[in-house]
Amino acid sequence: MEAAVFLADGFEEIEALATVDVLRRAGIDTVMVSISDNYDVRGSHNIIVTADVLFNGQSFDDADILVLPGGMPGTLNLGNHDGLKRLLLRQNEMKKWIGAICAAPKILGELGLLKGQFATCYPGFEHTLEGAILADEKVVVSSHFVTGKGAGAAIDFALKIVELLKDHEAADSLRESMIAD
Repeated sequence: MEAAVFLADGFEEIEALATVDVLRRAGIDTVMVSISDNYDVRGSHNIIVTADVLFNGQSFDDADILVLPGGMPGTLNLGNHDGLKRLLLRQNEMKKWIGAICAAPKILGELGLLKGQFATCYPGFEHTLEGAILADEKVVVSSHFVTGKGAGAAIDFALKIVELLKDHEAADSLRESMIAD
């Protein structure tokens, strides 16, 4: 199993790093991807994270899930990246998993990917989820999409991805070992 977590300047650190941490604990090969030409990416709270790879030159064909953390202006920066948008559209065509948390479901909404899907997002961004059926839950799975509400939902979001890519037992075992009940 492989996951790609995309980082843009202004990303929400908790959402990105909690997801990467939990997925790696679960044994899922997880790569942090900078969408810029720089490996070092500054989060919305001025924490600099060094990505594993740069977007350019990667195919992501083997990725079982593409993950978009929220944060501002990180979400806007992700949403303005044409290569990432093309990748998301291709992932959707293949009905492969796409995850987005906080403000990042906005990107999926603007691409028209959430039409008829249940989804959640950070309060105030609901209007950007074009055609989605809004759900007031911390984490929502609909078809091949998993969306999360915000930083406080990051561990639940990541554990849901573990459950989807592996199984319920793997997620429960990890939840217990992390004392994330």
